[in-house]
Amino acid sequence: MVNVKSLREIIQQFTPNWYTATMGTGILALALNQLPFNVPVLHQLAEGLWFFNIGLFVLFSVLYFARWVLFQSQARRIFSHSVMSMFFGAIPMGLATIINGFLAFGIPRWGDTAVSIAQILWWVDMAMAIFIGVLIPFLMFTRQDHSMEKMTAVWLLPVVAAEVAAVSAGLLIPHISNPHAALEMIIIAYALWAFSVPIAFSILVILIMRLMLHKLPHKDMAASGFLALGPIGTGALGLLVLGADAAHVFTAVNMPMIGDVASGAGVIGGAILWGYGMWWLLLTVLTTARYIKQGMPFNLGWWGFTFPLGVYSLATLALARQTHVDFILSIGLGLVGCLALFWSIVMVRTLQGAYRGTLFVSPCLTKGSIPEDFKSDMV
Repeated sequence: MVNVKSLREIIQQFTPNWYTATMGTGILALALNQLPFNVPVLHQLAEGLWFFNIGLFVLFSVLYFARWVLFQSQARRIFSHSVMSMFFGAIPMGLATIINGFLAFGIPRWGDTAVSIAQILWWVDMAMAIFIGVLIPFLMFTRQDHSMEKMTAVWLLPVVAAEVAAVSAGLLIPHISNPHAALEMIIIAYALWAFSVPIAFSILVILIMRLMLHKLPHKDMAASGFLALGPIGTGALGLLVLGADAAHVFTAVNMPMIGDVASGAGVIGGAILWGYGMWWLLLTVLTTARYIKQGMPFNLGWWGFTFPLGVYSLATLALARQTHVDFILSIGLGLVGCLALFWSIVMVRTLQGAYRGTLFVSPCLTKGSIPEDFKSDMV
């Protein structure tokens, strides 16, 4: 018999890891739109996924806001939870896919209005990414319980949001007509890239040591291995996108040499990070195959298969466009195909779990007893 939860129960148990579904859906829409095929149905499918993603983001935001209104004391417990708090980073990253969609799909429909909406949302996204990128590590240092053995790639989520915002800035820059405003935007974008990528790579170094010393995480966290691909793919994509902007932006303010350097650094840096990402991708394929043999229980963590692979796919396609290397393009096409397959499987399983109510579980409430000051929220 299906255990259908009431709306109040869903709100009480709603957690920000649901936003990973918006990350995965949005990145698939953007990846499909980047395929080098003049097939109208692909664009229509991508646009439909983008609209669907907006609906998901709005729905999740309403549910999570309602939890903070109706169950505030319980909702606050997330700040002390060593895993669930990491998923605050999924909120700005999910929003970033919508912002990028306004530029890819909104401009043909609404013109400059779509650009204006994207700019407003970008400033909100950037502010959230910076706030979360500092707050969550601070809580890790001061309030949460962490150890090397319990570490997973989930630690990356709060810090990666800033580099995702940097990529969105790079996509906005060609639509900014004022040269000085465009210069300010590209400087902010490079700063956001630096705000995130070095920290994320530091975490990856620790993660490699953790895997060597303590072996693979429990199978419940099997999909977290793909998260390592996220900052690498986004970092490469950021360099490629900003490098493509740089020549025009710096030439417009009489600094053409800087633009040429940034453009070249974008291609070389993007290629270097793309190679680094390939190592992680191949390693993750092997570890995932091992998990599959052991039996992988489905949970919302499976969305970790989608967004990291999606940004790496976009970086691959961008590198292929800028270098005109055919084998890189072939790899990019294969990656987008895998992304579409993973998204289809995970979305079907998510809809089934949502209908049955099995995915609406807040670990902050299920671990241990609920203190007295939280019980009043449950009445």
